[in-house]
Amino acid sequence: MRFLALLLALLVATPALAQSPAERKAALDGMLTALKAAPNEETAGTLEQRIRQAWLESGTPAATLLMTRGVRDLQKDSDEAIDDFNAVLALEPELADAYYHRALARFQEGDYRGALGDLEETLKREPRHFAAFMSLSRIAESRDDYKGALEAWKKVLELSPNTPDGQERLKLLEKKALGEES
Repeated sequence: MRFLALLLALLVATPALAQSPAERKAALDGMLTALKAAPNEETAGTLEQRIRQAWLESGTPAATLLMTRGVRDLQKDSDEAIDDFNAVLALEPELADAYYHRALARFQEGDYRGALGDLEETLKREPRHFAAFMSLSRIAESRDDYKGALEAWKKVLELSPNTPDGQERLKLLEKKALGEES
């Protein structure tokens, strides 16, 4: 019951993310703490989406506009998306989510080295960026590095123990990496 009260307070407080950077950081920290204690996949999934949105909107209004455009461009033109995220990073070189999204665009372009470098930069700036660990796991798996994929996925589960389909993916990666039966 206490968790639900905390979650409700955080969800109601989310508009505060549009306030000062300190208030946004405090709200984000609260959501990341709640994510670790999420009682089920549904709650974890909702929190993950809110956290992703908070990261997307964590910069100045100009950076947020460019981030939004970059995310939209990811669906149709990776080169345009990379340009958008480069522009964000020119404005705000410490914005972790810009590195994360540029990594996604670079991965779509087949630039694995660039994608991995951007994910590293993401995690330097926000070590709790579970989505970056998810991407590291997917990239490692795509390169048949199942042990690397498993290690990255374990980090996801440290940050979000009830991430949707997380245990199923863990079992799959364990089987691929270690030959364990699922």
